[in-house]
Amino acid sequence: MRGVVEGLDNEGLGIVRLGRREIHVPFTAPGDVVEVKRWRRKKRTLVATEFEVVEPSSTRTEPKCPYFGTCGGCLLQHVPYGEQIRFKSEKLLKILGFEVDVIPSPRIYGHRNRIDVVISTGGIGFRRRGTWWDVVDITGCPVFGSSSERVLRSLREFIEDFKLSLYGIRENEGFLRYVVIREGKFTGELMVNLVTSEGSLPEEFPGYFDYATSVYWSVNRTPSDVSYGDVERFWGSEFIRERIGDVTYLIHPNSFFQTNSYAAVRLVEEVIELAEGGRVLDLYSGVGTFGVWLAKRGFTVEGIEMNPFAVEMAVRNAELNGVKATFKTGRDRDVENLSKYDTVVVDPPRAGLHPKLIGKILRDKPENLIYVSCNPKTLAGNLEELSKAYEIEKAIGLDMFPHTPHVETVVKLKLRV
Repeated sequence: MRGVVEGLDNEGLGIVRLGRREIHVPFTAPGDVVEVKRWRRKKRTLVATEFEVVEPSSTRTEPKCPYFGTCGGCLLQHVPYGEQIRFKSEKLLKILGFEVDVIPSPRIYGHRNRIDVVISTGGIGFRRRGTWWDVVDITGCPVFGSSSERVLRSLREFIEDFKLSLYGIRENEGFLRYVVIREGKFTGELMVNLVTSEGSLPEEFPGYFDYATSVYWSVNRTPSDVSYGDVERFWGSEFIRERIGDVTYLIHPNSFFQTNSYAAVRLVEEVIELAEGGRVLDLYSGVGTFGVWLAKRGFTVEGIEMNPFAVEMAVRNAELNGVKATFKTGRDRDVENLSKYDTVVVDPPRAGLHPKLIGKILRDKPENLIYVSCNPKTLAGNLEELSKAYEIEKAIGLDMFPHTPHVETVVKLKLRV
């Protein structure tokens, strides 16, 4: 069945109407004429699984990545970047109900500072779109940068030399499972973390990556298909460093950090600009991405984070930058006395704010609330609840994730007088 892509849905898939059916087709652009041969139901959406673009739209651009169209990492490389920004602005309007300007990423290739590469019997690379078991074999990743090619070449040499077993995803068997590559975009420091099942790693392993700042061996002792584990050993530096503006952060294999360092500069600058008063609560503080920046600019900062290891890293980052900030372990729902802060910064996971926390915000009524969100849907629901006492003073979007449908949003909320 043949049809024309009318537009993109919120997930970046092209929408084609075939009779009474609305089919969502990946890797297509508005104006494409597509032949849809098969589809499957995903929740309440029909998603094409076998299709062909028979007449490309004039709006298309040439993807830089040779694996585009099969790899599940990027969905929009064929859409001109200006159109990607427009799509994300329209997405926020549809979900939030008000217009939000989206600030483009300073770089749209070589911007990611972390990639998690699957090592499997089916290949070394990323998941094939629409599957959990199949892998697209790659030699490098353009959205990460050229160092990915060098690391993967060294990895293949290591595997070939020692004939090590690769992980079978379906069978849950095999030794080598992931290689996680992290890079300080502003420092040039490189980390290679090999994640394996339990077993013996040849002692020659670190020599294959002698150009890296930090080399790790981590062991995943669970059947879960995840790209992290218990640190078994490291060579070189314990951390790599990333520098966002005038603040330096230590990066560890098991710590979260914003994946687009270039756009992260604008993100922290926006948060600083919106903060008011002297006393700030940095909730979901992580490794201190916002808290250390705020403290360096004279704010009195208290950070609360559920992950004890992230709290430890935040304390180290404060010490590294010579600032005074207090970080402690705690749950969002247990926070008390929010009224003592001039500004509360929240950067929750995709699930959004816990209902108990929203209740406490509405009860304690801190004057200023800065909400950093990676999920517009949960943001919309939280904003509706918070509107009982707050009004939106400013909202911006930041494209932290070029070539994907994802967008970061920063909203400043002011207590109604």
